[in-house]
Amino acid sequence: MKLCKYFLVLFAVCVSSFVWAQNDHFHAGKVIPEFGKIAEVEDMEALPENAQFKVSFDVAKQAKAGEVNRSFDTVARFINMHHAAGVKKEHINLAVVVHGGAVKDLTSDTYYQAKQKVENKNKALIKALHEQGVTFYVCGQSAAYYGVNQSDLLPGVKLSLSAMTAHALLQQKGFTVNPF
Repeated sequence: MKLCKYFLVLFAVCVSSFVWAQNDHFHAGKVIPEFGKIAEVEDMEALPENAQFKVSFDVAKQAKAGEVNRSFDTVARFINMHHAAGVKKEHINLAVVVHGGAVKDLTSDTYYQAKQKVENKNKALIKALHEQGVTFYVCGQSAAYYGVNQSDLLPGVKLSLSAMTAHALLQQKGFTVNPF
C-alpha cells in the first residue's frame, strides 16, 4: 500500500511539473496583457495578408464563484494571438453570446455578491474586452430564468431576446461561430 501511495505522489509531481513547464511557454499579449496569455507558434502556416475576423463565441458555462470565466479569457487570447500574428486590431470584430449559468458572470457586484458571496472577478476582463470593441449579448431567456435584469448587468452588456436570436442576427452580419 505504501508503495502504491509513493507512485501516486511521484506521478502527481511529474504531471504537475510537466503542466508547469508547459505554462512557461505562455506570456502576456500586447493588446490585453492582463488576460489571454498566448504562446508563440513556430513554423505555422502564415495567416493571409489583411486577414479579417468576425467571430462570435458561445458561452454557457459559469465560472466558479470568484474566478474569471475561462471562455471570456479565450476571447482575450484570440485578440492577443491574432494581433501578435500580424492581424490589425481593427480587423478583429468579436461578439460573445452568453446564456445559461454564465449569465451571472456578467452581472454587477450587487447582484453577483448577493448570489455568490464574493466579488465578480470578470469585471476587469469584460471592461478590457469592451475597450477592444467586443460586444456581449446576454440571452434574455436565461436572464429571466436567473432573475437578471438589464440593470443587473455590467456596463455595455446587451440583453437579447435569446442566445439563439443573437447568434442568428450575428450570422446574418457575417459572423462565424467559434466552436470552443
